[in-house]
Amino acid sequence: MGNIITMSIVQSALELGCIYALVAMALFISFTILDIADLSTDGCFTLGCAVCATVTIMGHPILGLFAAMLAGVVSGFVTAFLQTKLGIQSILAGIIVNTGLYTINIAVMGFSSNLNLFGCTTIFTWGKESFGSSWSQLVLALVIVLVVGLLISLFLNTRLGLSIRATGDNPDMVRASSINTKLMITIGLCVANAMTGLSGGLLAQYQRSCDINLGTGMVTIALASLIIGESLIGKGSMFTRILGVILGSCLYRFIVAVALRLNVPAEALKLVSSIIVAIAIALPYLKKQFAFYKAKRIAKEENEAYIQEITAQEQNSRKGEME
Repeated sequence: MGNIITMSIVQSALELGCIYALVAMALFISFTILDIADLSTDGCFTLGCAVCATVTIMGHPILGLFAAMLAGVVSGFVTAFLQTKLGIQSILAGIIVNTGLYTINIAVMGFSSNLNLFGCTTIFTWGKESFGSSWSQLVLALVIVLVVGLLISLFLNTRLGLSIRATGDNPDMVRASSINTKLMITIGLCVANAMTGLSGGLLAQYQRSCDINLGTGMVTIALASLIIGESLIGKGSMFTRILGVILGSCLYRFIVAVALRLNVPAEALKLVSSIIVAIAIALPYLKKQFAFYKAKRIAKEENEAYIQEITAQEQNSRKGEME
């Protein structure tokens, strides 16, 4: 077991888990808070990666992260516009945006399928130069995701954030309260996609490269991380739930890292990811079913014990009458 789980495996899983946790937090807003299935996540993640890589190559790594967030905001706005102004269903709007982003992403990358950042300065190289430790990348990624998580938690507890949460819970009631639900959906999707773009930008600087197919399957991975986190933490304060999302993302990356360590073929990695997603999604249902069958078994045992007790009493009563 020690040969499978090494310190480098744990460190790498935590680093990637923190970076991908931003996408899971994006789905926390769109899927959990707004109850919208935003399928533009894959393309938006690649967009943030491409924009950040392009700006970083120009020598502006911090500006690249803000540019990635801005690109995510634009992507979220277009998705919300299709839903709120053109009456397109959320799933179809996400598919349309995701399809269109492929061309935009490859155009941002100079019509090349990949970009190389190995000769560029990134925030992670700055962190390593400042701290001089092999753990600097993890510390930097953890600080960024915790700060973003805290800001999102504070935002969702403001009056605007509460309006967004209410829009996802009961849009009719919110509409009756003279709150513009279309505006709330637009703001929510813009904030969510800004985090998706930031995650893509961080990954570009972390692995010093960008590929056009980098975001494929990102929505399922983020959904698995989200559900794992909710299963582990459950209900609580907004910041507690966000911490659960971060924990779920790190746990998911750790499972994938262990699978790779077990020499799972690269061709089977998608299957492994699908199995993890299926288990994560089915886990809440399985927990309820387990609790139901457990309660049913206890009730059955109590009923059998009660019947045995009544039978014993009747037998004792008959013996007493015979005597």
